[in-house]
Amino acid sequence: MQLNQYVTSVQHQLDVAAEAGGPDALALSERLTAALESTVRLVLLEALSDAASEITLELAPASVEVRLRGRDPEFVVTNQPAAADFEAVSERSSQPTRAFSAEEPDGGSTSRTTLRLPDLLKQQVEEAAGLEGLSVNSWLIRAVADALKGSQQSQRTARRDPGEQNFTGWAR
Repeated sequence: MQLNQYVTSVQHQLDVAAEAGGPDALALSERLTAALESTVRLVLLEALSDAASEITLELAPASVEVRLRGRDPEFVVTNQPAAADFEAVSERSSQPTRAFSAEEPDGGSTSRTTLRLPDLLKQQVEEAAGLEGLSVNSWLIRAVADALKGSQQSQRTARRDPGEQNFTGWAR
């Protein structure tokens, strides 16, 4: 997706508005358009990223990412897992989970959280997300949800027979 046409449109609209103010306003407009180009691109990228996040919430377990190729964004759609991964996905989905819908005030909206990770851990998260064909954000959401499910299950398993063995977790 090329942003040039949108940036040019904003620049043109600024020039049209400045023409009404006379030659001084037009000269100022021409100087401002060059400075505003990067800001307009950044705002457009933020809007596209927010839209991709909202679409991803509706497409789960599929996801949509916005990636930059040069100066232009591209959308990457990751579909549902292949049949070989079906067992792992069906295992996860067979566990009872609370589904969130967009209409629920407590679960339908999203919020932005800053997470500081050590560089090595961040690299491992990016690799794991890439192996699953997910964005880092989608992978982290699943990891947190799985961890919360695991803590709920561990409360239930604490009441089990001490001789019974159960293994859960990540394997490579």
